[in-house]
Amino acid sequence: MERWRRGCCLLTVALVAAMAVVSGEAKLSPGHYRTTCPRVESIVRAAVARKVKETFVTVPATLRLFFHDCFVQVRAARLKLRMTLLLSTGQGCDASVMIASGSNDAEKDAPDNQSLAGDGFDTVVRAKAAVEKACPGVVSCADVLALAARDVVTMSSGPRWTVELGRLDGLVSKASDVTGKLPGPDMQPDALVAMFADNNLTVDDMVALSGAHTVGFSHCTRFAGRLYRSSAAAGPSYYRASYARQLMAACPRDVGPTIAVDMDPVTPTVFDNAYYANLAGGLGLFASDQALHDGVVSRPAVEGFARNQTLFFEAFKEAMVKLGRAGVKSGRGGEIRRDCTAFNQQ
Repeated sequence: MERWRRGCCLLTVALVAAMAVVSGEAKLSPGHYRTTCPRVESIVRAAVARKVKETFVTVPATLRLFFHDCFVQVRAARLKLRMTLLLSTGQGCDASVMIASGSNDAEKDAPDNQSLAGDGFDTVVRAKAAVEKACPGVVSCADVLALAARDVVTMSSGPRWTVELGRLDGLVSKASDVTGKLPGPDMQPDALVAMFADNNLTVDDMVALSGAHTVGFSHCTRFAGRLYRSSAAAGPSYYRASYARQLMAACPRDVGPTIAVDMDPVTPTVFDNAYYANLAGGLGLFASDQALHDGVVSRPAVEGFARNQTLFFEAFKEAMVKLGRAGVKSGRGGEIRRDCTAFNQQ
């Protein structure tokens, strides 16, 4: 009897721990700053608008920064007590990607994050500074990034959605945690589906979020291997010949690491559904882009979004809200940073 009680007690503790982790999502609310910083959305929007006016790169850079921040989650080992629990222990949407490390070992220093454009970081830093003037120590960098990501989409003719707020900024940022957590340019459908599923995102969410590439850009070095490897090959995963020639002109074999091209060669500065139609025409820049069209599971969503932009917009909004709930911190698991690039001094 005593042994049973101990086991039951341990199980209760485990369940409480799991609920403490998951409950962070439930604390998010669009009205989180209604009384403490009622103008936060308009302040962030104004700062983002000024930055977008300076350079359109702000749009894809900020959107990609949000994705890379949220998608990196570190999960604890499974705890087995007559049931299996998977506890999320770190990162997620907590602005950990913003941390600048003197020893170059923070998330932003990871190989997969070194191509993140500086304009995305600058957008968040500027917006946070503006918010701090009005409401010092109240709004997290993670929430500023979430708002900025929404605003850059809207400012490039994309949809607007209600952003849930109340995230805390993370207390950990390690480059080693990024490895294997982000989709790569050469990933195939099965691997992509599994990675998104690990973040509680469906196939439709995956395809919708990939649509952000409609305003994206990529450095030539990210796809040069595929470009020159496929130049003499044929098949559904390779480039259309005319597109390959266009890319080779922009990205010769000896191209430097700073040269980049638009991911949507048709409407690169408009957030629309052209990306999906491009895939049907062999205009997917990454192998992982083209794989969405070629994959049996993902192709129906690609074709549906290509036909109906409203359908894409609605799916994108829903997916962004779901992504924004990843790894949300609460209580002693986070803080409100004064400077988005540095942890608060204890």
